[in-house]
Amino acid sequence: MLLGRFIGCIMNDGKRSVAEKVVYDAFDIIHEKTQKGGLNVFEQAVKNVSPLLVVKSKRVGGTNYQVPVQVSGNKRQALAMTWIKDVCQKKKGKSMPAKLADELLEASEKTGLAIKKKEDVHKMAESNRAFAHFA
Repeated sequence: MLLGRFIGCIMNDGKRSVAEKVVYDAFDIIHEKTQKGGLNVFEQAVKNVSPLLVVKSKRVGGTNYQVPVQVSGNKRQALAMTWIKDVCQKKKGKSMPAKLADELLEASEKTGLAIKKKEDVHKMAESNRAFAHFA
């Protein structure tokens, strides 16, 4: 189910078969590099990138506050998959399956740009903890 949602996240213009090929090619690259199952690495990467808190803007008395809120399980996974996809799309120079394989491997080892995005979001939530009572 998680894999199906990720393929849907990768998909552009309704071309599901192209998205499936990208994801499965990335899994093959992961298997060649590490001898681990691509699906296991993917699940670990999503788990590591999933945020516990995010900040939402809330307007109170003419001022916008960044209010930290907890994230539910499905939204947590959706954010993680979106961040992984966005990081891959911003990288240049390689094919999408190669970029995706690299990012999944890095995320499963708690390094990489998707993990940095999660840490930045957590840092924002921590610095705005004083406004949590507005939630």
